[in-house]
Amino acid sequence: VQGSDSSPANRSAHRSRSMSWRPPISPGRLLLVVQFVALCSIPGAFSSRLVTLDTVDIFTTHEWFSRPTVFFRCSGDNQTYLPDVKEANLIYTFKGEESWQPLTELPEKKCKRCGLYEQDMFRNDVFDEWELCSSDFKDGKYTHFKEGQFNATFLCPNCTVSAGDAATHHSSSEVEAKKTSVAVTIIVSVLASVIVVLALFGGYKYWLKKKRERDQLRFLKLFEEGDDMDDELGLSNEL
Repeated sequence: VQGSDSSPANRSAHRSRSMSWRPPISPGRLLLVVQFVALCSIPGAFSSRLVTLDTVDIFTTHEWFSRPTVFFRCSGDNQTYLPDVKEANLIYTFKGEESWQPLTELPEKKCKRCGLYEQDMFRNDVFDEWELCSSDFKDGKYTHFKEGQFNATFLCPNCTVSAGDAATHHSSSEVEAKKTSVAVTIIVSVLASVIVVLALFGGYKYWLKKKRERDQLRFLKLFEEGDDMDDELGLSNEL
């Protein structure tokens, strides 16, 4: 057929152009990629708040005839046994890589009810129970002390105070500072008023004292002048 180009070279070039063509990326897929990249760029967006045990020192045990079985548990979690903790008044230090670590994972804005326990045949003995929160960790470390029971240090590198908590803490600090400033101003004003009143009262007493002394001097002077007049009258009568 005239005008048709059906040579093998042309057919091969047409096939290569067809195979190299790719459909354009849809706007929805492009938006999804952008959102994923933006989410990944947020610090701590995918960071897990895993809590590990750094050190623990139990001060007492509740078992009389056998070594204690100590475990940690948070609400909604399984019991985590501490197989190395067997003696009281001995500081146990851990690497965070033990098979039973981590102890738990904390949510961002909620606390967990956690505790340290000693297993018992009938009823578990409680060392202490408390609310464990992400905001409790300062520079990734939190120490919990219960008098007469235990002292433990927990690690959570990704547990930090959120921006809202920090702003609330900052605003509360400003309010406390303002309250302190107002209280100091009131105290200083009251003290200044008391000092002024005392100074005025002291000045008034001093003025009364001086006035009394002047009156006494005036009276004595008048009395002396009266004596002089009597002496003069007596002399004139004798003459």
